[in-house]
Amino acid sequence: MSKKDEKKNKPQQPEEPKAEEVKTEEAKPAEEPAPEEKKPSEADALKASLAEANDKYLRMLAEYDNYRRRSQKERESIYADVRADTVKKFLPVYDNLARAIQHETDEETRKGVEGIFNQLKAILEGLGVTEIETVGKKFDANLHDALLHIEDEKYGEGEIVLELEKGFKLGDKVIRFAKVQVAN
Repeated sequence: MSKKDEKKNKPQQPEEPKAEEVKTEEAKPAEEPAPEEKKPSEADALKASLAEANDKYLRMLAEYDNYRRRSQKERESIYADVRADTVKKFLPVYDNLARAIQHETDEETRKGVEGIFNQLKAILEGLGVTEIETVGKKFDANLHDALLHIEDEKYGEGEIVLELEKGFKLGDKVIRFAKVQVAN
C-alpha cells in the first residue's frame, strides 16, 4: 500500500491545535449563563434587604405618627370632658347666687353676693362657658328643654316666653340645656 492509501484508510484523528490557537482559546472569557440562570449577586441581595428595611421603617414611622395624633385627640377629648364635668358642678352655685341676688333685701349683702356672682361669671367666661340665649328666641331642641307650653296670640309660633333655668355651652358643646316655657 502506498502512503496515500494508508492516509485514506486510516481514521482521521483531529489535528492538534497549533500553539497560537491554544492561547486564543484560553484568553476567551467563559460564556455567561442566560439571564434566567443568573444568581442574584450579593449587591442585589443587599439592595433588596435595604429596601425591605426602609419600607418597614416608613410603615413604623407612619404608625407611630397615627398613634401620636390619636393619643393627642384622646387627651384633648378627656380634658374637654373633665372640664365640662367640673363646670357642671359649679352651675348650682351659679343658680343659687342668682336667686340670692333677686331675693336679697339688705343692700350691703346684695352687693357682696353680686360681687361673688360676678367673680364666678368671669371665671366661667374665662373657661369658655357661655349662657344660652332664651327669652324671645325660637325654640331649638338642641339648646332648650321645653318644660311648659302656653297658648298666647301675642307670641309667635315656638317662641320662648319664660326661662326657668339657665342653659350653658362650653364651646359648641351644650353642658346644660336651658329649661324654658314655649308659646303656641
